[in-house]
Amino acid sequence: MNRIKQLFQQKKNILSIYYTAGYPNTGDTVKIAELLEQSGADMLEIGFPYSDPVADGPVIQASSKQSLDQGMTLELLFEQLKKLREKVSIPVLLMGYVNPVLQFGVENFCKKCAEVGVDGCIVPDLPMVEYEEFYQKDFERYELSNIFLITPQTAEERIRKIDDLSNGFIYLLSSSATTGKNLAIGNTTETYFSRIKDMDLSNPTMIGFGISDRATFEKACAYADGAIIGTAFVKAIANGNLETEIKSFMQRFKD
Repeated sequence: MNRIKQLFQQKKNILSIYYTAGYPNTGDTVKIAELLEQSGADMLEIGFPYSDPVADGPVIQASSKQSLDQGMTLELLFEQLKKLREKVSIPVLLMGYVNPVLQFGVENFCKKCAEVGVDGCIVPDLPMVEYEEFYQKDFERYELSNIFLITPQTAEERIRKIDDLSNGFIYLLSSSATTGKNLAIGNTTETYFSRIKDMDLSNPTMIGFGISDRATFEKACAYADGAIIGTAFVKAIANGNLETEIKSFMQRFKD
């Protein structure tokens, strides 16, 4: 059983933190992971930067550009992550766009993930039909969870299909907007979250996009198994004072 499944069996109200690899400084990737685990994060999503991050808002776009400008590549990221499991025990996923993965080679990408102890991947623009036809065997060979996304517009038939293909958790986007928008749970959002919850899916669910403080985190946890925070954390570490800023940020969500 991989670390993702173990986590969801053992814990509720899971807090997952997203950050961009190589930001704010190229060598910070594993250090941030270590500090986040020490400060109480349950799971990590490390973004590998891309030059055209269309689903991301300005904060994460800027972090990706800075990381790329400083020389971050997938090859360098995997080199950094060789020391990951010496320091970090919680589940770790890589998140990014499909183009760099295709250029790297999907099987090679999955193999490298397994070698460094990455538990899963989130590739939002990888079409489900292409994953199932061409790449599922590679993910399964290297015991890598592929995390699919659901939006308020996703039809039930597709959600059921995603549930069948998933072996980690399902990522519920709080809206169809880009990252960084504040979560506002009104009647429409409540209906969407309640609809997914009432479907009684076999996989756990995590809500992302717009989770920025304890209030929005707790709102999300009322409908799902936990929540993912990205933009707010990337903002918090921008000045590079990692130990102080990470500890302070995580205290917002911990008793």
